Amino acid sequence: MQQATWQPCRLSPILCRLSGHTVWLSLFILVLAACSPAVELASAAAPSSQRVIQNKGSDTLVNLALAWAEAYRQVNPDLLIAVTGGGSGTGIASLINRTVDIANVSRHIKEEEIDAAHANGVEPTEFIVAIDALAIVVNLANPVSELTIDQLSAIFTGQIDNWKELGGNDAPIILLSRETNSGTHVYFLEEVVRQGDSGSKAIFAPQTLLMPSSVGITSEIRRNPNAIGYDGLGYVDPAHEKLIAVAADAGSPYVMPTVATGMDGSYPIARPLYMYTAGQPSDAVAEYLAWIQGPQGQQIVAELGFVPLISP
Repeated sequence: MQQATWQPCRLSPILCRLSGHTVWLSLFILVLAACSPAVELASAAAPSSQRVIQNKGSDTLVNLALAWAEAYRQVNPDLLIAVTGGGSGTGIASLINRTVDIANVSRHIKEEEIDAAHANGVEPTEFIVAIDALAIVVNLANPVSELTIDQLSAIFTGQIDNWKELGGNDAPIILLSRETNSGTHVYFLEEVVRQGDSGSKAIFAPQTLLMPSSVGITSEIRRNPNAIGYDGLGYVDPAHEKLIAVAADAGSPYVMPTVATGMDGSYPIARPLYMYTAGQPSDAVAEYLAWIQGPQGQQIVAELGFVPLISP
């Protein structure tokens, strides 16, 4: 599997956040898929011979994918890129079924998914396109500011269920998680809830509220002073959510999630973000992926608050 290398970068501010999970990009216009008449018009207007790249999957990556697709129109106006969310599992399933050119995934592909791909004659080829520092977020009024991975595991498995056990208010902890089809959910389960132990059978507490999107996490955090959740750093709004400093263990320093700490590896909950293709890509898809991993694509990564692979 092909993987990208990355080097230290300079910091860039979060310049914008896009929204929406299903978008048709055509002639510099992003049209929500829910507006089906507009989508049909855009499709009808495109010449039948025009190349279209189907790009689907991770909701963590969808904002980046939209921004890349829009910017790439400046590079190749003859190429249309259809970007769809739905979760990492949905992206991988579409790749296996040969209905997309690129699957966006916020976790590493599973062995059973590789087996299913091979059974259908597909060889998943991996490209690292960005790094994400996964942020732990609470309400701005919450006095708790620091947590260890062990404490986070105990919180999300229900062993710690009151904020007073962590030095906070005497109030029940409300757990928020992404839905199970989300790659972010899978990563958090494996690396935080199970603390990286492949033999662990720990699961989220049954009272955990499964949210369909980052917007759902943010909305509940802002509304509920006792809630705790996790989200990609690029989706966090520090004006309305409190970021928690995280330590790998009780003897390690507490580190805030930032582009810099994600890049240097000091923040303990950071992960690669991937794009997968069916075999080695060629022509337009190969050129697009090379552009994403290059300076222009990685500049957009930094602008949206994620960690770029190279200095943009």
